[in-house]
Amino acid sequence: MKPLSDQQRLFMVDSIQLYEAWQAAAMQVRSHRYGMKWLKSGNGEYLVRLTDAKGNGKSLGVRSPETEAIYEKFNEGKARAEARLKATTTRLNEQAKLNKALRLGRVPALPAKILLELDLSLARDDFRVVGTHALYAYEAMAGVHFMQELLASGDIDLLYDPRKSLTVVSSRLDGDGLLGILRRADKSFEPMVENGYQAVNDQGFMVDLIIPKRDMRDTEPVRFAPIDLTAAEVPNLQWLSNAPAVSEVAIAANGLPVRLKVPDPRAFLIHKAWLSAQVDRDPLKKQRDLHQAEVVFEAIKDHLPQYEILPAHLKYLPKEVVQNWIGNHQKTLRR
Repeated sequence: MKPLSDQQRLFMVDSIQLYEAWQAAAMQVRSHRYGMKWLKSGNGEYLVRLTDAKGNGKSLGVRSPETEAIYEKFNEGKARAEARLKATTTRLNEQAKLNKALRLGRVPALPAKILLELDLSLARDDFRVVGTHALYAYEAMAGVHFMQELLASGDIDLLYDPRKSLTVVSSRLDGDGLLGILRRADKSFEPMVENGYQAVNDQGFMVDLIIPKRDMRDTEPVRFAPIDLTAAEVPNLQWLSNAPAVSEVAIAANGLPVRLKVPDPRAFLIHKAWLSAQVDRDPLKKQRDLHQAEVVFEAIKDHLPQYEILPAHLKYLPKEVVQNWIGNHQKTLRR
């Protein structure tokens, strides 16, 4: 684990600020994307706010000084948003070159594209990155770089909380489902099997949609569109679903910032440590789980003192699991 230099820290701060400005501009442009137009109906002309690419929309009233003012204001706002997005994009690209020069780029290109598309969607708060790729958020939080061998992964896990309304989240994904988000990043993404939980692209990179194990009475598939990924149930993922969420900006391999929403780092490390002790866990994965838990613990202990590892702060985890972990790390916690 290597701490960032002062210059790298400065560029991280600048990148976060620029990304937030750029994202706000991008979302403003998105809010204007379908536009407004005048439509004739009978003997009148009506102002319609379009709501999708198919031309559907909502009437705002017959043509009048009031609706003409609405139309003019909308187009002025659209022009301002597009100008702001162009300006912030230029600044962000300039910052990306500096970030690359200082070797701040960490998140591989394709996962970064996926996360960017997800962050620009209305469903950006409905999924959490878990597994290995969450480490990019934790190292950014701590202002360090973990060993590269701990970060290598050919897939990314997206955790969804099935207690949320499928209908609402589906609408936030514009009816295209999670697969639609993936295809915006890479058109070659296809489900591994029809309505399976994994999608794969032409280079073999995989995306897994996972949810916590549900009650036997919950039989409705968790799918956001007729043709989409169907979430796979994984035991004990409720630990990560119930944990507080953290949103953190990391730097992609191309130098551009990207936001990751991840579980509280304490939940990650205790869950990974627990996985590493399971007798039915793949031995190769067990050792990697343990090393990832250890490096996050070191980052918390040395750089994130606000994340105290105390039972009172970890009530979303099983009491016995927390006590066992704390008992095994008493000496280290006292340092």
